[in-house]
Amino acid sequence: MKIASWNVNSLNVRLPHLQEWLKLRQPDVVGLQETKLEDHKFPDDALLELGYRSVFSGQKTYNGVALLSRESASEVQIGIPGFGDDQKRVIAASYGDLRVVNLYVVNGKAVGDEKYDYKLGWLDAVHGWLSEEIKRWPKLVVMGDFNIAPDDRDVHDPAAWDEQILCSTAERNALQRLLALGLHDSFRLHSEEGGQFSWWDYRAAGFRRNLGLRIDLALISDALKPTCIGSVIDREPRTWERPSDHAPVWVELA
Repeated sequence: MKIASWNVNSLNVRLPHLQEWLKLRQPDVVGLQETKLEDHKFPDDALLELGYRSVFSGQKTYNGVALLSRESASEVQIGIPGFGDDQKRVIAASYGDLRVVNLYVVNGKAVGDEKYDYKLGWLDAVHGWLSEEIKRWPKLVVMGDFNIAPDDRDVHDPAAWDEQILCSTAERNALQRLLALGLHDSFRLHSEEGGQFSWWDYRAAGFRRNLGLRIDLALISDALKPTCIGSVIDREPRTWERPSDHAPVWVELA
C-alpha cells in the first residue's frame, strides 16, 4: 500500500501535474496540502475519473487540505478537535483499520514572531489529539508538510539555518514530542543519508543547486513499522514546468 503526501502549492495551478503523477505512481492514498481552493471548486469529478475519491477542507487563497483514495474514506475528521481555528490545515480519515492524518503545519514566519508562538501552540494541540488517536487507531500514518526539518541532515546549510524558522530547537522539540507518541519518520527507517530534501526555494536556483530542506514527512506508528518496505522523495515532479516548490513523498507498506 502506497501512502503519499504532496504540498501542491495551488491545486488550481497544479491539477495537471497531480493527474499525471497519479497515473505514473498509482498511490493508494494521497494527502494534499495548500490546495488553496474553496470546497465548491475542488476538482473531485476530475479525480474520480482517475479512480480517486476525495474528502477535502479548503479556503480561498491560503491553506487547504485533502485526502484522495481508491477506497471510500470513513470517520472523516476536519480540524483539530477542540481547537478553535478557522484555518484549513488538518484532515483525517480511516481506510479499514488504517487511520491517516494529513497535516499542513503552520509555517511560523520567524522565530519570536506571534505566528511562531501560534505554531508551537498548534503543534501542542496536535500532540494532544494524536495521543488519543494512536490509542484508538494503532495503525496510524501522520503525514504532510510539517514545516520542520527534523535535524541538520535535512538542511542544505545547517549553519545558515541555525535557530531559524523551520529549524529552531523549539520546533524540533515539538516534532520529537510527536514521535515520542510511538511514531517513526519512515524516511529514516530506510536512509541515514543527509542532503535528501523535499522542498527547494524557487529563488536562487534552489532546486538546481539542491539548496533544500526535508520538511515533508510520513510518520508511521509502531504497529506499522514492521510493514514499512520503502519511503521515497519523488523529485521528478519538481523538474516539471511550473512545479510546486515541494516534491511528493510516500511510504510503502506491505
